[in-house]
Amino acid sequence: MSDKQKTIGISVSLSGTGLHTGKSVNLSFHPAPEDFGYKFKRSDLGSDLIPANVEHVIDTSRGTSIEYKGIRIDTIEHVLAALVGLGIDNVLIELDQSETPILDGSSRIYVEKLLTAGIIEQPANRTSFELTTNVTYTDSKNKVQIIAIPAKEFQLSVIIDYDSKILPSQNAILTNIDQFKDEIAPCRTFVFLHELEYLLNKNLIKGGDLDNAIVFVNRMISQEELDHLANIFNKPRVEVLKEGILNNIELNFPNEPARHKLLDLIGDLGLVGMPIKAHIIAIRPGHFSNVEFAKLLKQQILIHQRIETVPQVDFNKKPVYDINQILKILPHRPPFLLIDRILELSDHHVVGMKNVTMNESFFVGHFPDEPVMPGVLMIEAMAQTGGIFALSFVPDPENYITYFLKIENVKFRQKVVPGDTLIFQNKLLSPMRRGICQMQGQAFVGNKIVMEAELMAQIQKK
Repeated sequence: MSDKQKTIGISVSLSGTGLHTGKSVNLSFHPAPEDFGYKFKRSDLGSDLIPANVEHVIDTSRGTSIEYKGIRIDTIEHVLAALVGLGIDNVLIELDQSETPILDGSSRIYVEKLLTAGIIEQPANRTSFELTTNVTYTDSKNKVQIIAIPAKEFQLSVIIDYDSKILPSQNAILTNIDQFKDEIAPCRTFVFLHELEYLLNKNLIKGGDLDNAIVFVNRMISQEELDHLANIFNKPRVEVLKEGILNNIELNFPNEPARHKLLDLIGDLGLVGMPIKAHIIAIRPGHFSNVEFAKLLKQQILIHQRIETVPQVDFNKKPVYDINQILKILPHRPPFLLIDRILELSDHHVVGMKNVTMNESFFVGHFPDEPVMPGVLMIEAMAQTGGIFALSFVPDPENYITYFLKIENVKFRQKVVPGDTLIFQNKLLSPMRRGICQMQGQAFVGNKIVMEAELMAQIQKK
């Protein structure tokens, strides 16, 4: 596979029905620039873009759902699997409802539509994350385990076991992502009859159809029940094959259920944000475990990137916040306000700046003959930068205050003296929960890192 980033050649569209909402939805794939990644847009709700990021997952009960700035997108795994499986890096996915179309219950139609758009290389190189140590997720209660082992290429192995005579233990293997289009994409979602009955009773699968799911019947079922199902799904007749599959559906592969679980895992791992070089083995995976495992991988990526990324700042560009705006957000005041500007701010990082001058009061005693900025004040300046970031997650930051709970792994690599310009870069290490923000911080002078630390803060209402 090429090491260049890829997008699609032209915009393409398709229509279908949301599995759970039952609403008709139009979905379009649009070409996107380098380093854009996967982003969704709800054309019915405005122009905001929703990044396909594991940090934004809010529900995994009936598929994988994300939400950003109050905008929700449901059942995204089959769309993302198609993009990952085809090696596409940058795409805008636009839809006019909250849920993507279920289509035939697989990624096949998405793959076919994307191929009609053409896949084109972009000048920028693709950035992959090559695992250097094992990463393991375990859920003993549900007998789930997912482990990633360092490897030179992306490989997947999935084992499913539902203690069912109708659906015995199966496994599926993907040794090369090029196999996805033919071997994995056509594999449809599946459900047991008792799960189907529960979902029907809860009015949750309004867009369900016997053509977009494999239904396994794991109990005796009467003709009256079959007739009732036929009426629900608008079928002239519903039957059960001797293999225990409803309505004479033929499997595309003997192990199609295991392959579909592999498909779901590929889609959920698309939320990590970059291709992964590892051999991933999953036992009894589901959307919840997939997402939790993706969070572990994302955390590993952020940790490994912390030394590699030197922020490229443009001092001629208007800052995100100048000193007057910072004064409206932070409670600190001179001489303890140690940040002059916020240069960058996103949902996963912040970059702040401090001009170190001889006029700083602390140089009077630290030290008269050789002025050096105290390390504790560098940590405080980094913390204030992180405070701006943490408060960006609330709509009224002036009504909140940030308290730091923990500062760990502090390292001072070079002294800071008058005339230096300190650049602080803090990156989110894990999704914010209950107002707690965990960050990896670095301080730079020029291209040299002078200090780093891990910070944990909590925002509270004043």
